[in-house]
Order: sequence, then C-alpha cells, then structure tokens
Amino acid sequence: MNKGLEKTDPLWSEIRFAFEQGWEAAELLKNTTCQKAATLKQHSMDFLQHLRQRTEQAGSLKGALEHFLKVSDSYLPGLFHCYEVEGLPRTNNDLEQLFGSLRHHERRISGQKKASSSLVLRGSAHLITCVMTLLAPPTPEQLIPRDIQAWREQRKLLQQRRHSRILQRRFRRNPDAYVDNLEQQLLRLILPP
Repeated sequence: MNKGLEKTDPLWSEIRFAFEQGWEAAELLKNTTCQKAATLKQHSMDFLQHLRQRTEQAGSLKGALEHFLKVSDSYLPGLFHCYEVEGLPRTNNDLEQLFGSLRHHERRISGQKKASSSLVLRGSAHLITCVMTLLAPPTPEQLIPRDIQAWREQRKLLQQRRHSRILQRRFRRNPDAYVDNLEQQLLRLILPP
C-alpha cells in the first residue's frame, strides 16, 4: 500500500489544489455571509482572476481548470440573480424540485397519473404564474394586462400550440384519413381545377 502511495505522490498535489479551488468556489457561491449580489460578483471575479494566475499549479489538471474558468466566465453575467431576487432557486437542482412540485400539484388537481398536456402547451404562461403565486398572491391590479397587444400575441401563440396539438390527435385517431386528406391537399396544389 505504501508503494502505491509513493508512486502516486506527485499527482496528489495537483488533485489537492484542484479540489481546494473547487471547494473555495462552492463556498463563495453558498453566500453564507449573505453578501449583496454586486459584492459577491466582485469576489467571484477576483477569485477567478486569482485562479487564472495559478493555472500552472494544476499540472496535468490544467485543461480541466481552464474549462472551469471558461464555463464560469460564460455563466458569470446571470449567476447572481438568485441573490437579488428573494425566493429564486439558486441551483438547477432547486429549480428541478420546483418544476417537480408543479407537476405533482398539476397531477393532484387534475386527478391524472401524469401531468396534463396543457403544462407543455401553456407552460410559458402557466409555470411563471404558478411560481409567482408561490412567492406572493397577485393583487387584482396585477391581474389587469398592462400591454394589451403583448397579451393578445401571447394568447395567439398559445392558441397555435393548442391547434398543433389537436392536429396531432387527429393523426393518432385515424392515420389513414389524415394521410388521405394530405394527399387530397397536395393534388389540389399540383393539379389546379
């Protein structure tokens, strides 16, 4: 056992360095000191800059560290919204739990074993509404659309999704009739009366 530890000893310093940096980044994002988003973002940028200067210490893990820095830079602009908005999930796992909770309640309300298709079709409006009502119930003034044109466009988009879903059901119920109808439409286009 000692022989194996002696042979792999040079690798441990690189692994230890990468591990410590990962924990430091995680502790920074935990925000246990409840810093404001701007302060936390500045600390993160300083940490990443300091880490860039130390990439050589990662040795054979330098590529992984550079990848971490690249991904961190790409996420940096939107990474701190969860610290600005009260109740906003911090991680993808937290967000998944929120979506799972929504699906669970949707099934309980409808009495179905699986979530209804309206969750997919009306998801953009439905999901936001559910999440916002969890944070605070809306007032009657908030329910009045402020931009009627945007509201109408949203309704039109939802209606188009619903219509495409209806067409999919027509094919499932009677595929032969659906294909015959498509052939008739094609013939009308190719051979005008």
